[in-house]
Amino acid sequence: MTESEFLDLADATLNAIELALENACDTSDLDVECSRSGNVLEVECIDNGSKIIINSQAPMQEMWLAARSGGFHYRYDGSHWLNTRDGTELYATLSDVVSSQAGVAVTLKP
Repeated sequence: MTESEFLDLADATLNAIELALENACDTSDLDVECSRSGNVLEVECIDNGSKIIINSQAPMQEMWLAARSGGFHYRYDGSHWLNTRDGTELYATLSDVVSSQAGVAVTLKP
């Protein structure tokens, strides 16, 4: 994948994550606030002030997720962002992380 293709895919992914979080806020008790600056999406859990950061890393062609539970790196396999260590999918991990930090069970989908 070219750098330009990666940047387009990463931007679309960050937009989709933000939309999924907004939809979860509208349909559940989830209360998070998203703010975006370039290739960085910051998700703040309103109740406790904890943050989750998702950003793209163009040189590595990866998406990175930082949360209380740790840091995770994801590489695109042609259809999904998969964890470079254990193969879990980005949205599955993000659902777990948001649920844990926000204290509200959510399932996020692209």
